Amino acid sequence: MGVINTGTHPKLLWPGLQAIWGNMYKDQPEGHTSVFDMGTSDKAYEEDQELSGFGLAPVKSEGGSISYDTTVNGYVTRYTNVTYGLGFIVTQEAVEDNQYKAQAEKRVRALRRSMRHTKETVAANVINRAFAGSGQVGGDGVALVANNHPTASGTQSNLLAVAADLSEASLEDILIQIRLATDARGLRIALQGRKLIVAPQNEFNATRILKSMLQNDTANNAINALRASGMLPDGVLAWSFLTDPDAWFVKTDAPDGLKGLNRRPLALEKDGDFETGNFKHKATERYAFGWSDWRAVFGSPGA
Repeated sequence: MGVINTGTHPKLLWPGLQAIWGNMYKDQPEGHTSVFDMGTSDKAYEEDQELSGFGLAPVKSEGGSISYDTTVNGYVTRYTNVTYGLGFIVTQEAVEDNQYKAQAEKRVRALRRSMRHTKETVAANVINRAFAGSGQVGGDGVALVANNHPTASGTQSNLLAVAADLSEASLEDILIQIRLATDARGLRIALQGRKLIVAPQNEFNATRILKSMLQNDTANNAINALRASGMLPDGVLAWSFLTDPDAWFVKTDAPDGLKGLNRRPLALEKDGDFETGNFKHKATERYAFGWSDWRAVFGSPGA
C-alpha cells in the first residue's frame, strides 16, 4: 500500500517552486455517453429478455383453418454492476510541512480523473473485444460483432462480409447490410446507421469519406452519396480508448443495444486514521456496460 509521506515529494516541503505540473492535463470529452445508451440500476444486476414477434403469414385456403404462431423467448443478457475504487493516503507530517497547499486539491482532482479514465476504459473494452477470440460473449453466446448470431430464423451477421479497412466502398457495404437487417423471425426492420466509430488513427480518413462533396479518393465527378443521402447523421466519433487502429464500427438506432447502467455515482470521501494520523482519500463508483441487441453495432476488424 502506497503512502504519500515527507519523502515522497521532498520539493513540496520548501518554498521556491515556480510550478508543479504533470498531473492535471485537460481531458477529452467522454466517449461512452455517445456510444452507449445510459440508464440507471438499483439492483446487484439487471437482465434483459429477448422476445420475438411473429413470422410471415401463410396462404389461407378458402374454407380452411387459420394458421397460428407464437412468440419465442430469445436470449437473456445480464448486466452485473461492479464497483471500482481508488484512493491515496497522506501522512500528517506531509500535510503539515507541505508548502503548496493547493497541491492537496489537485490530488483529489487527479483521483477524479483516474476514475473517469477507468470508466472510459471499461466501456471501450466492450468495443475493443467485439470480435471473435476476445473471450467476451453476449447473451447468445457469441461475440458482439460476428457472423453467427443464432436467432429463431437462423444465424445472422453484423460483421462486414469481407473484412476491409475503412473506405467509402466498405462503409457503403456495411450500411447496405444494416438496411437489410432482420429481426429474430427474419422480418425486415427499419434499422439505420447513426454514428461511425473509429480509433484516432482513422479520424481524418473517416472525415474525408463523410464530408467530401464528391467521391473520396477518386477522379470520378460523382457526388458523395453518403453525404448527399444524409447517412450517419451523428457523424464520426474518434474514441481515444479504442485499441485497434484498423477496426471500425457503425452504431445503429436499434433500441436496447449497447447499454450502460449506473448503479452508484462517483463518490469522493475522506477520513482521518486515529492511530497513525494519516489522511485517507478514496473514490468509488459502481456501474456495468454491455449489450443486449447486437444489431446496435455493425463493424469490421479491418483488412
